[in-house]
Amino acid sequence: MEFKSPLLAVSNLEKSLKFYKDVLDLEVLQDFGANVTLSGGISLQTEESWLDFLDKPRTELQYGGNDFELYFVTEDFDGFLKTLEEKNVQMVRPPMEHRWGQRVVRIYDPDQHILEIAEPLSEVCRRFRNGGLSEEGIARRMDVSLELVKKLLKT
Repeated sequence: MEFKSPLLAVSNLEKSLKFYKDVLDLEVLQDFGANVTLSGGISLQTEESWLDFLDKPRTELQYGGNDFELYFVTEDFDGFLKTLEEKNVQMVRPPMEHRWGQRVVRIYDPDQHILEIAEPLSEVCRRFRNGGLSEEGIARRMDVSLELVKKLLKT
Protein backbone atom coordinates (compact mmCIF):
# COMPACT_ATOMS: atom_id res chain seq x y z
CA MET A 1 0.00 0.00 0.00
CA GLU A 2 1.17 3.52 -0.76
CA PHE A 3 -0.10 6.77 0.77
CA LYS A 4 -0.84 9.28 -1.98
CA SER A 5 -2.05 12.60 -0.55
CA PRO A 6 -4.25 14.37 1.97
CA LEU A 7 -7.62 15.60 0.75
CA LEU A 8 -9.45 18.50 2.37
CA ALA A 9 -13.17 19.07 1.93
CA VAL A 10 -13.77 22.79 1.39
CA SER A 11 -16.92 24.86 1.53
CA ASN A 12 -15.85 27.23 -1.27
CA LEU A 13 -13.35 25.83 -3.75
CA GLU A 14 -12.55 29.17 -5.42
CA LYS A 15 -11.90 30.88 -2.07
CA SER A 16 -9.70 28.00 -0.91
CA LEU A 17 -7.76 27.94 -4.18
CA LYS A 18 -7.09 31.66 -3.88
CA PHE A 19 -5.85 31.17 -0.30
CA TYR A 20 -3.50 28.29 -1.14
CA LYS A 21 -2.16 30.13 -4.20
CA ASP A 22 -1.79 33.58 -2.61
CA VAL A 23 -0.63 32.62 0.89
CA LEU A 24 1.30 29.38 0.35
CA ASP A 25 2.30 29.94 -3.27
CA LEU A 26 0.98 26.51 -4.32
CA GLU A 27 0.04 25.80 -7.93
CA VAL A 28 -2.82 23.85 -9.47
CA LEU A 29 -1.43 20.64 -10.94
CA GLN A 30 -4.72 19.05 -11.96
CA ASP A 31 -8.24 20.44 -11.99
CA PHE A 32 -11.06 17.93 -12.15
CA GLY A 33 -13.79 20.43 -11.36
CA ALA A 34 -14.94 19.19 -7.96
CA ASN A 35 -11.38 18.11 -7.07
CA VAL A 36 -8.16 20.06 -7.51
CA THR A 37 -4.65 18.73 -6.87
CA LEU A 38 -2.11 21.33 -5.77
CA SER A 39 1.67 21.29 -5.75
CA GLY A 40 2.89 19.71 -2.55
CA GLY A 41 0.39 16.88 -2.95
CA ILE A 42 -2.69 18.44 -1.36
CA SER A 43 -6.10 17.88 -2.90
CA LEU A 44 -9.14 20.07 -2.35
CA GLN A 45 -12.60 18.54 -2.77
CA THR A 46 -15.86 20.46 -2.95
CA GLU A 47 -18.07 19.97 0.06
CA GLU A 48 -20.97 18.82 -2.10
CA SER A 49 -19.01 16.08 -3.84
CA TRP A 50 -17.38 15.00 -0.58
CA LEU A 51 -20.75 14.58 1.11
CA ASP A 52 -21.96 12.63 -1.92
CA PHE A 53 -18.93 10.29 -1.69
CA LEU A 54 -19.69 9.64 1.98
CA ASP A 55 -23.47 9.52 1.55
CA LYS A 56 -23.76 11.90 4.51
CA PRO A 57 -25.90 14.99 5.15
CA ARG A 58 -24.26 18.43 5.55
CA THR A 59 -25.02 18.28 9.29
CA GLU A 60 -22.39 15.54 9.69
CA LEU A 61 -19.58 17.64 8.22
CA GLN A 62 -17.69 19.77 10.72
CA TYR A 63 -14.90 22.26 10.04
CA GLY A 64 -12.47 23.64 12.61
CA GLY A 65 -11.94 20.54 14.72
CA ASN A 66 -8.40 21.61 15.68
CA ASP A 67 -7.32 17.98 15.57
CA PHE A 68 -5.32 17.86 12.34
CA GLU A 69 -2.74 19.95 10.52
CA LEU A 70 -0.83 20.10 7.27
CA TYR A 71 2.88 20.81 7.76
CA PHE A 72 4.94 23.08 5.50
CA VAL A 73 8.45 24.51 5.67
CA THR A 74 9.69 27.76 4.21
CA GLU A 75 13.24 29.00 3.76
CA ASP A 76 12.03 32.58 4.31
CA PHE A 77 10.13 32.31 7.59
CA ASP A 78 10.29 36.03 8.38
CA GLY A 79 9.11 36.90 4.86
CA PHE A 80 6.24 34.45 5.24
CA LEU A 81 5.18 36.15 8.48
CA LYS A 82 5.02 39.44 6.56
CA THR A 83 2.82 37.77 3.93
CA LEU A 84 0.44 36.59 6.66
CA GLU A 85 0.20 40.11 8.03
CA GLU A 86 -0.32 41.65 4.58
CA LYS A 87 -3.07 39.16 3.73
CA ASN A 88 -4.63 39.35 7.21
CA VAL A 89 -4.52 35.57 7.65
CA GLN A 90 -6.06 34.22 10.84
CA MET A 91 -3.50 32.59 13.13
CA VAL A 92 -4.22 29.73 15.48
CA ARG A 93 -1.74 31.44 17.81
CA PRO A 94 1.13 33.89 17.33
CA PRO A 95 4.43 32.58 15.92
CA MET A 96 6.45 30.64 18.46
CA GLU A 97 9.74 28.84 18.91
CA HIS A 98 9.60 25.18 19.90
CA ARG A 99 11.89 23.96 22.69
CA TRP A 100 14.32 22.59 20.06
CA GLY A 101 14.58 26.05 18.48
CA GLN A 102 12.43 25.70 15.37
CA ARG A 103 10.26 28.72 14.68
CA VAL A 104 6.70 27.94 13.58
CA VAL A 105 3.37 29.56 13.01
CA ARG A 106 0.02 27.82 12.80
CA ILE A 107 -2.72 29.40 10.71
CA TYR A 108 -6.24 28.60 9.58
CA ASP A 109 -7.28 28.22 5.96
CA PRO A 110 -10.74 29.52 4.95
CA ASP A 111 -12.43 26.39 6.35
CA GLN A 112 -10.47 26.39 9.62
CA HIS A 113 -8.10 23.58 8.65
CA ILE A 114 -4.83 24.11 10.54
CA LEU A 115 -1.63 24.66 8.58
CA GLU A 116 1.75 24.70 10.31
CA ILE A 117 4.53 26.59 8.57
CA ALA A 118 8.03 26.24 9.99
CA GLU A 119 11.59 27.09 9.20
CA PRO A 120 13.60 24.05 8.03
CA LEU A 121 15.67 22.30 10.68
CA SER A 122 18.76 23.05 8.60
CA GLU A 123 18.01 26.76 9.05
CA VAL A 124 17.65 26.28 12.82
CA CYS A 125 21.12 24.70 12.88
CA ARG A 126 22.60 27.56 10.84
CA ARG A 127 20.95 30.14 13.08
CA PHE A 128 22.44 28.47 16.17
CA ARG A 129 25.85 28.15 14.51
CA ASN A 130 25.74 31.83 13.53
CA GLY A 131 24.89 32.57 17.16
CA GLY A 132 28.14 30.94 18.25
CA LEU A 133 27.15 27.38 19.11
CA SER A 134 29.43 24.51 18.11
CA GLU A 135 27.99 21.47 16.34
CA GLU A 136 27.97 19.67 19.69
CA GLY A 137 26.24 22.64 21.31
CA ILE A 138 23.63 22.68 18.57
CA ALA A 139 22.98 18.95 19.07
CA ARG A 140 22.47 19.52 22.81
CA ARG A 141 20.30 22.61 22.24
CA MET A 142 18.08 20.83 19.73
CA ASP A 143 18.17 17.47 21.57
CA VAL A 144 19.23 15.64 18.39
CA SER A 145 22.24 13.59 17.40
CA LEU A 146 25.51 15.20 16.37
CA GLU A 147 25.27 13.23 13.12
CA LEU A 148 21.93 14.85 12.30
CA VAL A 149 23.33 18.32 13.01
CA LYS A 150 26.28 17.68 10.69
CA LYS A 151 23.94 16.43 7.99
CA LEU A 152 21.60 19.43 8.36
CA LEU A 153 24.48 21.91 8.22
CA LYS A 154 25.57 20.43 4.89
CA THR A 155 22.15 21.03 3.30
